[in-house]
Amino acid sequence: MTELEDRVRRLEDILEIHQLFVDYGLALDAGDFDAYAALFADDGEVLLGPMGRAKGREEIKALMTGTLGGRAGTSFHIISSPQVQLDGDTATSEVMWSVVTRDESGRAGLTMIGRHRDDLVRERGRWKIARRRGFVDIPSTMPAGSASSAPT
Repeated sequence: MTELEDRVRRLEDILEIHQLFVDYGLALDAGDFDAYAALFADDGEVLLGPMGRAKGREEIKALMTGTLGGRAGTSFHIISSPQVQLDGDTATSEVMWSVVTRDESGRAGLTMIGRHRDDLVRERGRWKIARRRGFVDIPSTMPAGSASSAPT
């Protein structure tokens, strides 16, 4: 490849990875756990602390369905500050997230803040999450079992 082709490929990779993060939040908030699981590599892994661990798309889907089933539309994830380090067909990243939920009166409130540290892989030409580790920096302000105590 020429230098220009390398630079364009790098930009395309970074944009696709950024879209992966956006799609993650959208699928999670919509309760679309098929789309959510599809963002992971075939043998992808999610490690979300006390919320749970899962490996492989079927386990990931089952974990999220069991934990968040019936809560679609109750939380909204804001994904920000992505940092991506590319290395050929693999990458590492860290992204911040914030969760906004509605209280009993319908008012929005920022209820959790954290970050994900990821190992990413290009699988069949598309970027996927190989391993996602979730960290909560500011825990939920809502009681346990509420929509805002949902995983990230």
